[in-house]
This record gives sequence, structure tokens and C-alpha cells, in this order.
Amino acid sequence: MGPLPRTVELFYDVLSPYSWLGFEILCRYQNIWNINLQLRPSLITGIMKDSGNKPPGLLPRKGQYMANDLKLLRHHLQIPIHFPKDFLSVMLEKGSLSAMRFLTALNLEHPEMLEKASRELWMRVWSRVSVGLWESSGRTLDDFLTFPRHVFRVITLPPPGGSTVLVTPLSQHRLPAVFSSPQNEDITEPQSILAAAEKAGMSAEQAQGLLEKMSTPKVKNQLKETTEAACRYGAFGLPITVAHVDGQTHMLFGSDRMELLAHLLGEKWMGPVPPAVNARL
Repeated sequence: MGPLPRTVELFYDVLSPYSWLGFEILCRYQNIWNINLQLRPSLITGIMKDSGNKPPGLLPRKGQYMANDLKLLRHHLQIPIHFPKDFLSVMLEKGSLSAMRFLTALNLEHPEMLEKASRELWMRVWSRVSVGLWESSGRTLDDFLTFPRHVFRVITLPPPGGSTVLVTPLSQHRLPAVFSSPQNEDITEPQSILAAAEKAGMSAEQAQGLLEKMSTPKVKNQLKETTEAACRYGAFGLPITVAHVDGQTHMLFGSDRMELLAHLLGEKWMGPVPPAVNARL
């Protein structure tokens, strides 16, 4: 009998793009390393409030860096991540409370489906959305988010497999870009959450039952407890990965500490796309 698997907890919120990156890397390694990966749906707004941190959207330089960073990481990590076209609305107005309550309810009743359902919700926010104007405009993210809508014309084209929106500048500003239509795939409306659950393999009856339990004290308290646990570990944002090794607890922030995690676990780091996964891709 070999050594027992080390417990690794991932605290995440589907509103956080870096949580998705860390999630996918750990899911790729969960059957390569000798670990017991435990997914912990949490609420990033609660962690931000508790720590006094601010979302990147409130700090223009941070937002610009994140936009460029995710564009590079999309190719490096082979994860189809894109900025939502209504970034500030998604991050600051819509939020993720309903989605994280749904995932909490799912984790309580069908934990084996949590990985797929989480991925589908990330896809709805961070993948099946527009490729932002900042990629082709040369302007800052802050400029784009406040750019006057009257300076460009939007034309919808109907190619197979979904609509494409061609944005044409109407002034001296150079803002050409081509978008994939988001088709209102958010994570706030019940029908959207149900659609994500269906794509994850849940029956309509299962998904509806979980939706009805989202507002129960049991689910609300569990999400609060998980979020508070992340804060006790020292979280000031998400994701955090917590490794329990030889009686010690190590909290690692962000999606770019996986090589250090491998070192702590005594496991081999083979890059963000290990050979076994790369062969499937």
C-alpha cells in the first residue's frame, strides 16, 4: 500500500477568471499526483469585504493588466477564456451569489457533479462571450469600458453555429473587432443556471430541485462557512489552494503557484498541460 493521498483544497468562485485557471490545472493533475482534491465553492465578494481588497475593475491599471494577462494565459494554459463584453456589469453588478449557492447545494447533494457544473458556469461567463474591443483597439481597458457607444456601428451577421457581430468605427477612433455573440449566457438568471446544469449532465429534475434549495438556511450557511474558512486561511481574493502536508497547512494564492504546490507535495511538475492531458487535447 502506497502513501495516503494528500488533501488539497481549492477555494474558488466562478466570477473569478484566475479561479478557473487554477481549477483546470488542478483537475488535470488530480489523477496524476497522489492527492485528494476537494473543491470549495466560496464567495469572492465576502472575501474581498473581509480583507479590504478591491476588484480589479475598480483599479484601471489592474484591469488592463488582467486583460492582457488572460489573453496570454488563454494560449499558454489552453483554456478558452475571454473577457465578458460587459465586464464591469458582470463583476460589480450581477455578481455570482446565485451561482455559488447553486454549486454549494450541488456539493451537498451530488459532489461528484461539482467539477462539471463549475466548469459550465465559468464557460457561460468567461468563454461564450465577446472577445473585447481592447484586443484590437490599442486603447486601455478603462477606455473601452467607458467608450461612447455612438462612435461605432454594430452589424449582426448569421454564419452557421451562431451570430457574429462586426463592430465598425464611425469616427476617427480605430476600433475594428469581431465578436462571438454572448447570447445572454450569464450566471444570475435561474434559466441560465439550469441550462449550465443540463450541459453538465444533470437531469432537469435534479437541477430544479437544487435551484429550489439555494435559498434554504442550510445552503446559505454552508456557503458562508466555506467563505469564512477561506478567510481564516488568510485569503484576500480567489483562488486559494490549501495543501495539507505532514501536519502542516500551506495556503497559496492565485493560479500561478502550482509549481510550488508540486514542490510542497513532493510531486513532479510537468507544466500547466501535463503530457497525458496534452495527448487528449
